[in-house]
Amino acid sequence: MTFSVMGRNTVVVGAGRSGVPAAKLLRARGARVTLADSAPAIDRETELRAAGVAVELGAHRADLLEHADLVVLSPGVDPEQPFIANARRRGVPVIGELELASRWIAGRLIAITGTKGKSTTTTLTARMLTEAGFDAPAGGNIGTALSGQVEASTPETLHVVETSSFQLEGTDAFHPWIAVLLNLSADHLDRHPTFDAYADAKARIFRNQTADDWAVVNLDDEGATSLARRAKARARRFDFALDAPVSDGVTVEGDTIVRRSKGAAAPLLPVAAVKVPGRHILSDVLAATAVGCIAGVPPAAMQRAVETFQGLEHALERVAVIDGVQFINDSKATNIAAASRAIESFERGLVVILGGKFKGGNFGDLASRLKARAEAVIAIGESRPQIHAALDAVLPVEDAASMDDAVKKAARRARAGGVVLLAPACASFDMFRDYADRGRQFKAAVKSLEGAQSSVGPWRS
Repeated sequence: MTFSVMGRNTVVVGAGRSGVPAAKLLRARGARVTLADSAPAIDRETELRAAGVAVELGAHRADLLEHADLVVLSPGVDPEQPFIANARRRGVPVIGELELASRWIAGRLIAITGTKGKSTTTTLTARMLTEAGFDAPAGGNIGTALSGQVEASTPETLHVVETSSFQLEGTDAFHPWIAVLLNLSADHLDRHPTFDAYADAKARIFRNQTADDWAVVNLDDEGATSLARRAKARARRFDFALDAPVSDGVTVEGDTIVRRSKGAAAPLLPVAAVKVPGRHILSDVLAATAVGCIAGVPPAAMQRAVETFQGLEHALERVAVIDGVQFINDSKATNIAAASRAIESFERGLVVILGGKFKGGNFGDLASRLKARAEAVIAIGESRPQIHAALDAVLPVEDAASMDDAVKKAARRARAGGVVLLAPACASFDMFRDYADRGRQFKAAVKSLEGAQSSVGPWRS
């Protein structure tokens, strides 16, 4: 695709991980660039100004986009804000950072989306490809934004890109060679007006694929399979599943992950190679393995990548064992479905820290899992009333005013051999900068508790 911004007036709305590299990329390609962010201060402002990017901070001017030839949105920016919608009505192109970067990427794109499991699958996929000798940077919604990878991209590069609904809704010509749909359930309904709108954003991952491309779909997930049918993807299918029958793709038979094709099964790697607990993690491994099969990764490279994967920070991360109680940080569980998967990873003895800025769904969907496994719930954040309404009849629910308070109350309720699990099922922005800040505050509170326990003895009386 021939795409030039030379001499054009471009405005990047939203700084952060995506906006800053997008602004620098546009400037490097000859555009006149303004980066606008509603925050009073941003990181790397001096660097941006030195690169020739105009920076506007604070409340957006009504005429900010009046003379723009192109508007690029960071994923966190709502495209329906009036000043952006007005620009679109005037005929100004409005695209997302992912779309912008993809127009200049020289290599092929492997895009991974879903309601949950994206970061783990993206990381594992990139590791498998790297073990096999490919140049395969991971990025997008994790790591380096795709705009930050453009200059190093070559025709041989395989860009493994985690793609959120916010990123996909701003795409037009985005064209993955391999598109992976892990699952689909209600999420981000504080931003998307309906579940169908959220699903439609996810479906855009298949929009520009051709018969030369691949669509990888989780056959165990009804939402994913239904969306793939609705999207009418033209790409070749290569599926994965733990339970559903797979005719062409990856599944588990006995204690082995296998590649099924034409009625035969070829072994790839042992299930025992997976070191992180949870059926959902195993499903993510299958998704990454499916991509590896398409790309030509040898089984030995797949196994090396999986065996050395110890999980991601804030994703079922083991923090400490104190007085016989495990403390697990799953701050990345920002929706009901992700929290459900975290809860299902443990058999019994749970005390779960839930809550934050609600994104949609129903806390009641967690009731049966909590009743079977949990001793209590500690509720934090704006969503405490909703948690009480959904779960008070199921198990004890206790409020906490801060993360430190939540950890202390959870620890008092936990029994030896049990688990204190942070799985909020919510966004973090009511109390924290982001999910990472929430996870780190949880870990700091646990470490403080560990220090207190070591100096004065067990906290439980």
